[in-house]
Amino acid sequence: MPLRITKTPKCYVGGAFIRSESGRVAPLTDAAGNFLCHIPLCTRKDLRNAVEAAAKAGAGWAKRTPYHRAQILYRLAEMLESRADEMAACTSAREVRATVYRIVHFAGWADKYEQVLGSVNPVATPHFNFTVTEPVGIVGVLAPEDAPLLGLMTLVLPAITAGNSVVALASRESPHAAILLGEMLAVSDLPGGVVNLLTGDRPDLLHTFATHEQIRSLAAVADKAEATALQQGAAESVKRVIIHAPDTDWFSSDHDSPHSIRDFTEAKTVWHPIGA
Repeated sequence: MPLRITKTPKCYVGGAFIRSESGRVAPLTDAAGNFLCHIPLCTRKDLRNAVEAAAKAGAGWAKRTPYHRAQILYRLAEMLESRADEMAACTSAREVRATVYRIVHFAGWADKYEQVLGSVNPVATPHFNFTVTEPVGIVGVLAPEDAPLLGLMTLVLPAITAGNSVVALASRESPHAAILLGEMLAVSDLPGGVVNLLTGDRPDLLHTFATHEQIRSLAAVADKAEATALQQGAAESVKRVIIHAPDTDWFSSDHDSPHSIRDFTEAKTVWHPIGA
């Protein structure tokens, strides 16, 4: 009988695959209760390291042209579609199709959202006055337990489309989709460190996500108690917090709005003298 070699999943941080610095893992089983692999249980130090990786990658990603970011997202959708059967085994075929569609959708918005969110402002002086958007920096993402791929990407896509970098905590019960996504990101055109994927227990990392000063915005699926903890922690560093309910319908077209990108941008107004 041939020996079955099980995969050793690792988290995707800074363009590399890492184990947790603690060495702790948790078993992952399939729906029938069969053992699949051990998932790393990341610690606060792993999260801080991921934030450092996101900070290094963020400036370069923000400087990419919107057209270039769009092409990179299109390429990611192609890669996911080419491995759809493998990913569907972790989630469902419907969820994979919806995720591919959503990636393509936001790729299409990458070079257009500025026209929606920015503006040319009338002023009572001889100036041109423009409002443009800029990325906020590093975005923390706490993924939902259900729809572990679609929910995760629905929170990540608006942030990276706007030029931010992301540190995301995957679903605790169904992290396999995020692990597989990390394998795709590693060989995609997305620069290492733009999206960093961690696995582990949410209570261990929630406070650090909320209070870390380099994380400038949070997008989280949280119940009332977790939402309160995130908002109270975020108040210390005055970061933006976007909370989604655990029963959110991730397949809804409401998540396709370019206005979700606004949550991860800051407005910059520029004055320029007419005739100068």
